Amino acid sequence: MGRRVNVIGVGMTKFQKPGASDEYNVMAANATRVALEDAKVKFEDVQQAYVGYVYGDSTCGQRAVYDVGLTGIPVFNVNNNCSTGSSALMLARQAIEGGLAECVLALGFEKMEKGALGAKFNDRVNPLEKFVNVMSKVQGFNSAPGAAQMFGGAGREYRWKYGTKRETFAKISSKARKHASKNPYALFNTLLTVEEVLASDDVFDPLTRFQCCPPTCGAAAAILCSDDFAKKMGISNPVYIAAQAMTTDYASSFADDSMIKMVGYDMAKECAKKVYEQAGLGPKDVQVVELHDCFTANELLTYEAIGLCNEGEAEKFITEDQNTYGGKYVTNPSGGLLSKGHPLGATGLAQCTELVWQLRGTAGDRQVPNAKVALQHNLGLGGACVMTMYRAS
Repeated sequence: MGRRVNVIGVGMTKFQKPGASDEYNVMAANATRVALEDAKVKFEDVQQAYVGYVYGDSTCGQRAVYDVGLTGIPVFNVNNNCSTGSSALMLARQAIEGGLAECVLALGFEKMEKGALGAKFNDRVNPLEKFVNVMSKVQGFNSAPGAAQMFGGAGREYRWKYGTKRETFAKISSKARKHASKNPYALFNTLLTVEEVLASDDVFDPLTRFQCCPPTCGAAAAILCSDDFAKKMGISNPVYIAAQAMTTDYASSFADDSMIKMVGYDMAKECAKKVYEQAGLGPKDVQVVELHDCFTANELLTYEAIGLCNEGEAEKFITEDQNTYGGKYVTNPSGGLLSKGHPLGATGLAQCTELVWQLRGTAGDRQVPNAKVALQHNLGLGGACVMTMYRAS
């Protein structure tokens, strides 16, 4: 990596159900203004903007940014499925790191419709023929929404391999609600027991309705800058990006006829390896993690893929509460996608926002004690996995 990149401002809107939110440009502008105020800089100081969204016209990024200011800066529109927000963050980081700019905005938003995450596999989730070939071998194919089939199928494969209980998956969702109950920005703040999670409608074994993230509307933003810019603005000890990487699909994603690999296990494993090597740190050095829990099955698989526990030990990891306060790691203190919500383009930057708050020690009732190193995992099928490690100065 080149120059150090700091995250000096973050902001997000409260995530809401479809039909209850402002228009996308209003949400995006509000998140940007909060991030600018947090950074104590003006929009005129921003030299470039990378704006992520999935559902929208080709220059929605300009429409969102123009509500904050018309300064003529380059605005780049980014779409990388569910990893869109982190992809925008990565491009912004590269602009600073490479010396192309001193202060950059990364912004993500989504105004979703009801049922958006239940869209048919071929036209909304991913059009790749390879996915269809693998999916056709899974029992129950075509009986549930495409995304649920993929991640539910991966969870089912894991259960067959290790004998994992259905309750283990449900515990992840119950944990997410408990964390979200302390997050005023989360969509769902009410607690759920494991029994209530299991009693919700079946979607695709082992998944029930409360184990699937909801379509959500919202926006999040981050202001990134160089050390020189931070010094000039009198900003001391900012949170900084210690390492970042993106991986896309490997041949194994499709060649091995494994649902686990098809939903991004190898992408995440290799991405984590790159991040740990860049940072010179390992999972044992991390205290808090925001990871892509679009479904409970993916959170369970990601524990192993990014090295929070050994392969085949996720059930033990969950049962012993190593994924929450008092355990080895606090995973998704925000409530994650399952409870905070999943506005596709905003998710990666909402994860960034939560982790910056955690490393500053300003996360309120959900503060992770002594948080010094934070890890972010954001996955989009099609595919792209972006992981970022942050450190407190």
